[in-house]
Amino acid sequence: MISPEVASTPASGIRAVANAAWAVPDAIHLEFGEPDFPTPPHIVEAAHAAALAGHTRYGPSAGLPALREAITAKLARDNALDGITPDRVVVSAGGVGALFSAYRTLLSAGDEILVPDPGWTNFSTLATMLGAVPRGYRLDPAANHSPDYDHLESLYGPRTKAILINSPSNPVGYQWDAEQLAAVGAWALTHNLVVISDECYDQLWLDRPAVTFSAAAPGVQFVSVYSLSKSYAMTGWRVGYAVTTPELVGGITRVQEATASCVNTMTQHAAIAALTGDQACVAQMRDAYRGRRDVALETARNLGLSATRPAGAFYLWLKSDVSTLDLLHRTGTAVAPGSAFGAEGAGHVRLSLAAAQDDIVRGLTNIATR
Repeated sequence: MISPEVASTPASGIRAVANAAWAVPDAIHLEFGEPDFPTPPHIVEAAHAAALAGHTRYGPSAGLPALREAITAKLARDNALDGITPDRVVVSAGGVGALFSAYRTLLSAGDEILVPDPGWTNFSTLATMLGAVPRGYRLDPAANHSPDYDHLESLYGPRTKAILINSPSNPVGYQWDAEQLAAVGAWALTHNLVVISDECYDQLWLDRPAVTFSAAAPGVQFVSVYSLSKSYAMTGWRVGYAVTTPELVGGITRVQEATASCVNTMTQHAAIAALTGDQACVAQMRDAYRGRRDVALETARNLGLSATRPAGAFYLWLKSDVSTLDLLHRTGTAVAPGSAFGAEGAGHVRLSLAAAQDDIVRGLTNIATR
């Protein structure tokens, strides 16, 4: 009864831990990448005002014109992307909605997409669900997690249509510089591939502002995906957006029309307030994550644990062969298994830094003394 594509899509290893953790009283929740901050009040108030004003009807499939305008202004302000016009923006149901629309636009059954390994689970499962084939490319930790280009080249074939990149990264937290992004773009251009750039953590850089792919690699066909979920603590609001080239925007919009009609209009008004309002809330959350990162790294070092220093996002990628379910049952600590992020994730766990600092320290201590 279930389609083979859906039946062959693996369940999330992160969700498996989370489901078990919800049954453990007083569990330390470090498994999810969800801000522990509330959505800033001015954003909530904008949604409330929109509902009271009757903005509760359908909107354009690509998004409200005012929001698309606000997005282009944000891209110029925060991402050094001048000249992006609103007709190249599609508002989506979270960043994953934009990813799905990009995958559906570019991939047919049997086509292949290259994805980072380790990388966020959905980069692969979205492809599998569409009948496409995800192929994981290795990263070189000694070169700021640049692709292993020999391995990347070996994965390329006649059915390869796209390569996905993710900077700042989930789960490792690396952040590519302009030279790395340009090199990936040049490689993709040589093979006539579209680059799907997941930049959902673009505002959660921890050392220096993140470089956006299309600014570093002009002339390459791209779909850059952004989200308000992380930067503005709006995970449950489900609003993100895709920025792309004139050749691809029509397809992405058609997928959005067929699958979601449009993002709910109250959320879109909240998103306008988020992007155009005072940005101090973003800086405050970023500062908090930076502080937690530094404490986590010091704690891990003192405990003899090996961790990758994250330059962006809010995760700690830790070498550990601990069974995450056993850790949960023994200590009440929930962390994400590295194997959920690809074959290269074996022997690692991911801790979320979007949690109370005391919980992060307790979680690391429990891993070290399990």
